[in-house]
Amino acid sequence: MNRQSKKILSLSIKVAILVLAFWFIFQKLSDNQNITNFKSLTSSLSAYRVWIVLITLFLLMLLNWFLEALKWKYLLRNVEKISTWRAVESVFCGLTWAVFTPNRIGEYAGRVFFLSPRKRVIGVISMSVGAIGQMVVTNVLGSLALLWFVGRFMDLNIIVNFALTFLVALFCSFFLLFYFNIQLIDNLLAKIKIIKPFRRFFRILAKYKKADLSRILTYCLSRFIVFTTQYCLVILLLIPEIPVFSMILILFILFFVQSALPSLDIFDIGVRALTASYFFGFLTDQEVAIMAATACIWLINLIIPAILGSGFVLKLNFFGNSRN
Repeated sequence: MNRQSKKILSLSIKVAILVLAFWFIFQKLSDNQNITNFKSLTSSLSAYRVWIVLITLFLLMLLNWFLEALKWKYLLRNVEKISTWRAVESVFCGLTWAVFTPNRIGEYAGRVFFLSPRKRVIGVISMSVGAIGQMVVTNVLGSLALLWFVGRFMDLNIIVNFALTFLVALFCSFFLLFYFNIQLIDNLLAKIKIIKPFRRFFRILAKYKKADLSRILTYCLSRFIVFTTQYCLVILLLIPEIPVFSMILILFILFFVQSALPSLDIFDIGVRALTASYFFGFLTDQEVAIMAATACIWLINLIIPAILGSGFVLKLNFFGNSRN
């Protein structure tokens, strides 16, 4: 394939990605009752309070994805040196891909195409380390919150409670031990004949020492705190009387359950809203407010970044080093 043909094909792929992303976004936003409900619920509130909360949510969204960009840059320190701005570009570009791909798998492609061609597969492995770190934070805090939920809202006997406590402790220990010994995956893969030809890609795992993994986990925990704060702000805006401590633990459960469900980002709002309304039903009867709050966070944390990231899609180079 000559250079001109590659340019035409590259441009065609970029245009197709943008058309798909914006079509999916338009379809979901054009008929979203939860967003309409949010507007209706906030119409009776002080416009000043609503705008302060919305601006704060937007700034926290930028902080959330900036932390993810810093994590991404750190994950790549043994793969390829990139600037902080390039890390930001690749993260937002990945979000544009993520909205129309199952389980956000397109996010990997959106990011690694900013790397040199020979480093892209290793980049995917590195990104998975960060994803596992985020999963560890979500699963550990979520399972502990679920244990609280069972004890608080379900009348179970002491033997069942003890068994659940043991299982949760085992569950949390497994994730933490697995994460902090992630380099052992490289040794395990060496024993599988069918994987051996690809083992060179997984050798990057051995370069993540416990100090590196601790720092990555700190980025993950920081992001978790940021989007928990976002939910707290919007829920307290709509339901100021809701108990804060219980609300935070219910949010941990919500993140935990949502992370376990396969989904498509653009359709994820329905799953998020239903899950949230069920668990928050134990704290409040304001179901519409909870679903509207969930839609608001979905819009700010996923849809707006996907739109912002569309500009970076045009900078991708599918057939060569994206720096050229």
